[in-house]
Amino acid sequence: MSEFDDIRPYDDSEVPAVLARLIADPEFIDLLLSRRMPRLAKICPWLLRPFVRRGLAKAMASVSTVDDLQSHLTTSLKGLLDTTTDGCTVSGLDKLDPNKAYLFLSNHRDIAMDPAMVNIALLDKGMDAVRIAIGDNLLSKPFAADLMRVNRSFIVKRSVSGRREKLEALKTLSAYIRHSLSNDKVSIWIAQREGRAKDGHDRTETALLKMLALSRSKDQNFAEAIAELCIVPVAISYEYDPCDIDKGRELYAKQQGESYIKQQYEDLDTIQKGFVGYKGRIHVAFGDPLGSQYESADALAAEVDKQIYRDYKLFPSNIIAYQMCGHSDGLQQLKSQWPDCDWDGVEAFFNARLAAAPRAYREIIIQGYAAPVINYLHVN
Repeated sequence: MSEFDDIRPYDDSEVPAVLARLIADPEFIDLLLSRRMPRLAKICPWLLRPFVRRGLAKAMASVSTVDDLQSHLTTSLKGLLDTTTDGCTVSGLDKLDPNKAYLFLSNHRDIAMDPAMVNIALLDKGMDAVRIAIGDNLLSKPFAADLMRVNRSFIVKRSVSGRREKLEALKTLSAYIRHSLSNDKVSIWIAQREGRAKDGHDRTETALLKMLALSRSKDQNFAEAIAELCIVPVAISYEYDPCDIDKGRELYAKQQGESYIKQQYEDLDTIQKGFVGYKGRIHVAFGDPLGSQYESADALAAEVDKQIYRDYKLFPSNIIAYQMCGHSDGLQQLKSQWPDCDWDGVEAFFNARLAAAPRAYREIIIQGYAAPVINYLHVN
């Protein structure tokens, strides 16, 4: 048995069995029913389950490899983006070698859309898709683990208890990432922090960077070990966040000193909302590959943050939020980046979105949209 078998993505030989398991899983079928036909799912789920299973089996009949599934999902996602966005743009890919494996260290705003957007950008450029790091907090159900691992995801064990067990899990994770890049020549996507940046401030966790260096050889220092990973910072920008109210609710609860407890399937609901909710425009910016000049996790984190702040696409929604927070420094320069923008119209649309949120959350949501502007101005 491979040392990575309990965390790695599934390979081609495992795909048919995994898909069969998913189609046979009653909890997975009931979850699909509850999302597609919520009323009927409560009245007669027993009647509908066979139809859902047959539909899934038909859709997956031509899928026998991971790439088959990736192609199927990418086509579906592109169709969805046509109806839920006003366009997607990409920058920075010209700086990368299409034949090289990279560790894409990304800001994190949406659980599933972030790595999906990176994959679409790479595939459209003729490059290979990435393997995706995903926390085991999202895999509480067997079908969730199957869904993620069959779609090129590997597991980050966050729920491990015990100091020694945590260290061993981190060492294995670090070794797998290095193995994927160096041996398999397959790129990796991993978020710069655990959990999404709900307050809009994209900050790299130094603990993550130290984890990446755990798999270095005995004769390597931190800088040399990191340089081997070919880290590329990635800034993903959404004009509008389909989950902004949900993030506001969670942050408000924490501000009130309350413990925020997620409901069953809340993460899956969030994933669905991110896919089907309106996002405006999206931009994916690939930064400059990092070398061996970073001798500490702090220095490396500072450079990753700097590139993400620099490359984050500031949409009119961000600039209006910055203005609504009472800021004026650099405002006219920021607005000049959008010379044809109807600023009154943007503000009216933004206020209409805010009106859908409870009053107590609105200032938190505004600050979340304004945060990238503050960080951009700080590094520029």
